Amino acid sequence: MTATALTITTDRRADGTPVLTAVGEIDMSNADSFAAALADAVTGADGTPLLVDLTAVEYLDSAGLATLFGHAEQIRLVVNPLLGPVLTISGLTDLTSVRGL
Repeated sequence: MTATALTITTDRRADGTPVLTAVGEIDMSNADSFAAALADAVTGADGTPLLVDLTAVEYLDSAGLATLFGHAEQIRLVVNPLLGPVLTISGLTDLTSVRGL
């Protein structure tokens, strides 16, 4: 199986908020890479909620959702309107802050 294109970067905003940005698609072919990057970023956030920017994610499958659920208490999400229904139906919006719906 060929991995779907996904780019992940981490940074800090001027106010110190840690940010993980994903661009592309998150599916079973790259969910392990996404999970590892998210776990590292959460660990490096020193207790501050990690802002996960998914505004440039075009597709998110159940493997990506499972990764987000695993860190729901430690993250805040910013998403594009395309992902809103998936996050709402899955129940993730009940567990963490989600902007961009």
